[in-house]
Amino acid sequence: MKINRIQKIRELLEDNHSISINTLCDTFNVSKYTIRRDINELEKTGFLKKVYGGIVLQEQEHNSPEPFSLRESRNVQAKKKIAHIAASQVQDGDIIYIDSGTTTMHMLPFLVKRQHLTIVTASVYVINAAAALNQFNIISTGGALYMPSMAFVGPTVLDNLKHYNISKAFMASTGVSIEHGITNASPLESEIKRSLIQKASKKFLLADTSKLDVASLISYCDLKDLDCVIMEKTPPARYIEYLDQNHVTLLTKDSSPMSDLR
Repeated sequence: MKINRIQKIRELLEDNHSISINTLCDTFNVSKYTIRRDINELEKTGFLKKVYGGIVLQEQEHNSPEPFSLRESRNVQAKKKIAHIAASQVQDGDIIYIDSGTTTMHMLPFLVKRQHLTIVTASVYVINAAAALNQFNIISTGGALYMPSMAFVGPTVLDNLKHYNISKAFMASTGVSIEHGITNASPLESEIKRSLIQKASKKFLLADTSKLDVASLISYCDLKDLDCVIMEKTPPARYIEYLDQNHVTLLTKDSSPMSDLR
């Protein structure tokens, strides 16, 4: 019944903070037209806000992560350029961590020529995509599934990461700024990212320039804590100056990969 469906949408949104329209259609086995009518009724109450492709809790709109399905459709070409550059930093025999994110996931097609590569990840997407290529040693962190990012979180992830000697970590973020560093909207994910920054031998940030001067809920490291920042194009001068002063390598599509980071 309609009234039961609307109540269930409320409960799902309270649990997950954001949901895509496609997920709602699949959950209730109804059309997008029906779901949008339900959403319109809930929106009138001030309970939610409509975003492109889905809905978010109104009270969480500034800090809650958007659904993975919404974020992955943005700036796709820029993300692929960044991922291609990042993949050039991976060598045969590396043990790498691929963070959950809509940029890092694009690395996989560019890694197919690598031999004896081990991929550690908490990302469900990365696990599935890497398994489909059938050539990598894949290690899942386990943990509780966090739906907005389609990634595992919790103490299980942190405990498992202690056992792995990660040579290179390829990190994602919601926002990047000199003042607030590298930020993320999820406290649970931020805890994992902070642990990786402390553990990995080389830390790479993959971020398109639309994330510059954006600060999300939690800072998980400073820009100066990274070894390399990878972007699709040259950032503003103040970022270039800051990275240079702190000995952080900047790689873009116009720069040559640095051999000392390989």
